[in-house]
This record gives sequence, C-alpha cells and structure tokens, in this order.
Amino acid sequence: MLQLNYRDAKPIYEQIKDGIRKLLLSKAIEPDEKLPSVRELASSLAINPNTISRAYRELESEGYVYSKQGKGTFASSPVFINQTRKQELLVTFDDVVTELFVLSVTKEELGERMERLSKGGETE
Repeated sequence: MLQLNYRDAKPIYEQIKDGIRKLLLSKAIEPDEKLPSVRELASSLAINPNTISRAYRELESEGYVYSKQGKGTFASSPVFINQTRKQELLVTFDDVVTELFVLSVTKEELGERMERLSKGGETE
C-alpha cells in the first residue's frame, strides 16, 4: 500500500500523507472506503501509531478523509478531494508565479509555457 523511505529528509508522517493522498486521487481507495486503523497501519509499517494519527488528522483537516466516532477513518468523495487538491495547487501556483515575476519572467513567457503544457508538450 504505502512505501516509506527512511533516508528521505521528508518526515514519515508527510510521506504517509502523500502516499494516502496519491491513493485517493488515483482512486485506488474508493470513496467512503474504510482506511486501515491507526494500529493496523502502524503495525504493518513498523512505526509509532502517533505518526499515523498525525497523518490521519492532517488528511482530515485537509478534507481528504473523514472520521466516524468508533468506526474509523474513511475516504472522502472524489468531488471534495478534487476541489481540495485544486485549491492547494492554485495556492502553490500563485506562490510560484509571484516568485517568477520577481525573477523577471514575463506574462508572455508564462502563457507560452502554459500553452505548451496544455497541448501535452514538454518544457525545456
């Protein structure tokens, strides 16, 4: 299910979040499907349950999953997940474009690049 890289500088809980997020976006985990319990996942990955709890809490605050008291953690609907991810990416896009403007990249250059990408072309 999830692959962890213990040599990666990224914290383990972030790797777990990223892995679950990818599984949700790729629909490997179906909407309303129950995720493994904190203890099950911690045991299978041989890590501290608090790490899983933190990842689940953050995924829930971001809208990727929801919890039912006494029942577990479940995948959110694709519509909600897509809206959430779209908003996250647009915020990142705004930050990157702002920095590119500071670096004197023009709107025309950005427009050409976006046009190429929309047609499936590669960037240089």
